[in-house]
Amino acid sequence: MFNSLSTRLDDIFRKLKGRGKLTEQNIEESLREIRRALLEADVNFKIVKKFINDVSSQAIGTRVLKSLTPGHQVVKIVHEQLILLMGKAFQKIDLPPNRINKIMLTGLQGSGKTTCCAKLANYFRNSNLKPLLVACDIYRPAAIKQLEILGNQLKIPVYSDVKSRNVVKIAKQALKEAEKNSYNLLLFDTAGRLHIDAEMMSELKELNKNIKADKIYFVADAMTGQDAVNVAEKFNQDLDLDGVILTKMDSDARGGAAMSIRAATDKPIVFIGTGEKISDLEEFHPDRIASRILGMGDVLSLIEKAEASFNEEEAEKLVRKLKKNQFTFTDFLTQLQQIQNMGPLENLLGMLPGAQNKAMKGMKVDEKNLKHIEAIIFSMTGYERNKPEIINGNRRKRIAKGSGTSIQEVNRLLKQFEQMKKMMKNFNNPKFIKNSMIPF
Repeated sequence: MFNSLSTRLDDIFRKLKGRGKLTEQNIEESLREIRRALLEADVNFKIVKKFINDVSSQAIGTRVLKSLTPGHQVVKIVHEQLILLMGKAFQKIDLPPNRINKIMLTGLQGSGKTTCCAKLANYFRNSNLKPLLVACDIYRPAAIKQLEILGNQLKIPVYSDVKSRNVVKIAKQALKEAEKNSYNLLLFDTAGRLHIDAEMMSELKELNKNIKADKIYFVADAMTGQDAVNVAEKFNQDLDLDGVILTKMDSDARGGAAMSIRAATDKPIVFIGTGEKISDLEEFHPDRIASRILGMGDVLSLIEKAEASFNEEEAEKLVRKLKKNQFTFTDFLTQLQQIQNMGPLENLLGMLPGAQNKAMKGMKVDEKNLKHIEAIIFSMTGYERNKPEIINGNRRKRIAKGSGTSIQEVNRLLKQFEQMKKMMKNFNNPKFIKNSMIPF
């Protein structure tokens, strides 16, 4: 997400920070480079022009030119303007549990509405809401089946009527189903349509007129780029959108759509899809995204992901085991699986401050190595996991063969595990912590 833009901006700001003093000419040159970087990231040219003018009006003044750290001041101004461009703050969605809430998803074909429908159901059911997925895409082959498969995965019911060709009738029947079975959140998956198709857009307006949706979200594929802006504007004119959901943000290194759509429609981006898993849906926090773009990291989102993935009771047990130096391969496997539940490791690294520095640039995490580690641990007996010191040459051969890895990989894992246990043991030693150079 935003990889190419982050890298370009990091290079520009590195040069700025390296200058002890800045002139108007220095700043204007940097702004020209920033303009080029934003355009290459597929940000709409009108929005780029306004953004650069806003930054320029603040950067070329006494605040920067007479500052002791002028380069840092320019970065601060760009950061502030990025936050304003993307919407100031996260738009919290308030859906009261004592009534039937209706959310309608709209957008072009292939934007990811059906998957997004399931992701939203998964997100909201943790908020005292009982969701029902409603299959209103009667045109795309297998659209209903796809929604039913996703519903089964989540154990969330799906209302559909394969015989009906009337979306308004299907929606009304779904509302009756909700009243009868006490569902308080209906998510309507509508068919993808072109914004220039008057008949299909009219169908959406008629559907909204009958169900009176509480929230209408435009689902946009982030890779659509600047085209998404024109489409979103037309959907907004016809439906008065409540917000935008950007999908496939993990696939787009440019990310210009995130900045363009918000500024063009004046509607908040509420969520972004960051992967294929049902759990890969993030709240859109403009300040955190701006920090990610500028390589400042996003520690708050990282903490929230960890809290959602790690079991608090299990974490307390682990702490007790660490204190007694009883950490086993079984514990290690559990931690490994929970880290993987947080999402792709490259995405997690991108949330760390300084993710764009030279040491981390181009760093690729081979997740196959994690699968190899899992396979090795699964090939151990329960006794071997708890007592790895008994794993002799013959046992290593058996484990390597059973896991489809080499003896060298098994040896490497055993050695790393012992080193990790020693390090964890030292963490319980107050003298070690006091004398350690590790920045706690």
